[in-house]
Amino acid sequence: MKTISANIVDVLNERIFPGTITLAEGRIASIVENEASYDQYIIPGFVDAHIHIESSMLVPSEFARIAVRHGTLALIADPHEIANVLGIPGILFMIGNAAAVPVKFYFSAPSCVPATSFETAGAAIGADAVGKLFHDHPEIKFLGEVMNVPGVLNRDPDILKKIELAKAYGERIDGHAPGLRGDDLKRYADAGIETDHECVTRDEALEKLSLGMKVFIREGSAAKDFDELIPIAGEHYLNCAFCSDDKHPDDLLKGHINELAKRALASGLDLMKVLRMACVNPVQHYGLDVGLLQEGDPADFLVIDGPEHFNILKTVIGGNVVCENGKARFPRPRVKHINNFQARLKSDRDFFVENRYEKSPVIEIIDGQLITKRSLRQIMIENHNLVSDTRNDILKIAVINRYEDRKPAVAFIRGFGLKRGAIASSVAHDSHNIIVAGVSESDMAAAVNLIIKEKGGISAVWADGKISKVLPLPVAGLMSDGHFDTVARDYSELDALARQFGSALNAPFMTLSFMALLVIPEIKLSDKGLFDGNSFQFL
Repeated sequence: MKTISANIVDVLNERIFPGTITLAEGRIASIVENEASYDQYIIPGFVDAHIHIESSMLVPSEFARIAVRHGTLALIADPHEIANVLGIPGILFMIGNAAAVPVKFYFSAPSCVPATSFETAGAAIGADAVGKLFHDHPEIKFLGEVMNVPGVLNRDPDILKKIELAKAYGERIDGHAPGLRGDDLKRYADAGIETDHECVTRDEALEKLSLGMKVFIREGSAAKDFDELIPIAGEHYLNCAFCSDDKHPDDLLKGHINELAKRALASGLDLMKVLRMACVNPVQHYGLDVGLLQEGDPADFLVIDGPEHFNILKTVIGGNVVCENGKARFPRPRVKHINNFQARLKSDRDFFVENRYEKSPVIEIIDGQLITKRSLRQIMIENHNLVSDTRNDILKIAVINRYEDRKPAVAFIRGFGLKRGAIASSVAHDSHNIIVAGVSESDMAAAVNLIIKEKGGISAVWADGKISKVLPLPVAGLMSDGHFDTVARDYSELDALARQFGSALNAPFMTLSFMALLVIPEIKLSDKGLFDGNSFQFL
């Protein structure tokens, strides 16, 4: 038996006291209060209430090695990114890889694969497959975010059957309803959908809370809603939690849920309310086997220097120290490669747009948000070809089908700020075709071809390849098999190139990846064409 003594932060009973915890067989055998004086504190571990691991470009086992540095010991992970590429085998890959490390990963049965019928995905997961996932895999703890809002409202049989299966198996049902309000929101919630991580205004969040939904306050690499939503937490902390949703590797190196806890404290929120959201609420909502510093619980906790700073000294899972002083203490497993990539090399001419329009709909980026706006603008013409116009910040954007050899869908976007070059990615939510934005057709083709040669990656190119860099993502075209430090360094270099090309966006590559996400209004681009996310039809 092992013991550890410190100031114990008992969040469930809202008290802090000096004491000794006795550990036996991976659980807390006893907690005994004493009158000693300690410098260190023991708190429950942090939990990310909603994340797509794939967006970190790291496999789960490698993500875990960074997460434990920041005190994250459990994650609610929706694997619909890899599921859209590979279907059930992709989900099983995530479960198997995660099982090789001590961090506690809990996965969803994705509800929307493909996310819509308006794009080409690599797989489809129907209701029967969802039921089999619930039946066969205890790691599956919830139905993944229900993005098919029109399907719910119009009573589509497939999505309703998935919801009913989740209820039958006693699993939670995650939502995804950006901007949904009023009677439609009530119908959506009444269908049994319990959470939402897409709120961007306080009024939206409060309306969802009033209907019994839980609100996950998101702060990812592209979507940053913390500052807007944290004021609701003082009154509604029991029904809120923190999540990152999508986190790029360079941002993950800097911090995770621990940083949101620090910011919440700095905003004036009470410590116990902060820890409820950061540690307790996700565990209780999803029914996770994660300890909360109670006798009989799994011995999962953090040793920190003090609740003012949340500097993580030790991360303990199942009674074992898995990270100490910023160094993970578990081995790195071998990563197998699985993929689905059929696209062939493209030419400059593939990105030409014949001059047939006086004006064109343009995607308008909002930095720090996933939503976009739609405008109608005059497009510059050269030799009967509609081209990028850097003076007015209008660039060509294209999505290339990665599952079949097809001609790109090309449109125009405003807000990237590029003055030269092109950036491209095979991380393009949710079907993960190749997406590229750039100033010239030749640079766009070169950036895309770097990715096609690697069968997945992110790239930046200028001057027909005189400046070029690619980060290969050989696992499903979404994730690297490399060390997190290397991936983060390469990603940072690519991000710096995008800025050298002129972009002032907070996260250029993350923003690019969401320009194909059709279920987020107002206007996006799929491999099949320009799409109106409000009316759910092609323009």
